[in-house]
Amino acid sequence: MDIELFSRYFLATFFLMIGVLFSCRVLGQQQRGGYAVIHYGASRSGTWWHRQLFNLFRAAILGICVMRVLWPETDAWLGILGWLYQPLVLSAGILLLLIAFGLVSFIQGFLGSDWRSGIDTSHPPPLITEGPFRYSRNPTYIAVMLAQLGFFMALPSLFSLVCLVVGVVVLIRQAHSEERELEQLHGPAYRAYCEQVPRWLVR
Repeated sequence: MDIELFSRYFLATFFLMIGVLFSCRVLGQQQRGGYAVIHYGASRSGTWWHRQLFNLFRAAILGICVMRVLWPETDAWLGILGWLYQPLVLSAGILLLLIAFGLVSFIQGFLGSDWRSGIDTSHPPPLITEGPFRYSRNPTYIAVMLAQLGFFMALPSLFSLVCLVVGVVVLIRQAHSEERELEQLHGPAYRAYCEQVPRWLVR
């Protein structure tokens, strides 16, 4: 099997499994904790729109990747960038997706029962400043951005480029929104943390 065909099947399997694993994790944690772990924020607020847009693109990515396996002619609609559609680039994209998946899994495992998606004001988790949070205030978002870059490289196209740009913008805006809420929840402790640790990896 050549790398182009492998990448096609890998992407469909990868994003399908991501959807299954994320859904099962959410359901399991909610069942044990007795409260929701996904938080969109107030209806039609900035964070609500961020998550709606992110979910829309996530569904589109899964749908496109599955369609590419069932109907390879789907590529004609995606605006494939032929000058990037090379074995080395596709391989690097697959590797980045695997690395990003490992990082996200590690961070969520590190957080354990304190993991949330969004800010939970009714059951706020403690302020985590250890482990990967010693280097960045948003290590999960960095890993997700890495995955978005990996997706673009594993499927170099106008479609994946739009997903990359929109995804990064949404994550940056979401990080700013969540940090404002965290400051309200944790006050001086969070402000002191922000002075010591950058939002991303460098100030």
